[in-house]
Amino acid sequence: MKITNAREIVKLLLMKENMSISRLAQLLSTDEKKVYQQTLSAKLINGTLKFNEMLEICNILGYEIDFKKIV
Repeated sequence: MKITNAREIVKLLLMKENMSISRLAQLLSTDEKKVYQQTLSAKLINGTLKFNEMLEICNILGYEIDFKKIV
């Protein structure tokens, strides 16, 4: 299975961690900003999730992004 976008990555990681997108939105929320499940879902569907948001999601779920040169 080849993963082609952030939506598929987040979906896979949420399944591995047995977490809902609603719970992820709660964990992304801070005193300064509120993250809503609907907004997060829309960003994933529309392909508008920013790289720093992806890094934050990975950090919350306990993963890191690793770039490897294609040989």
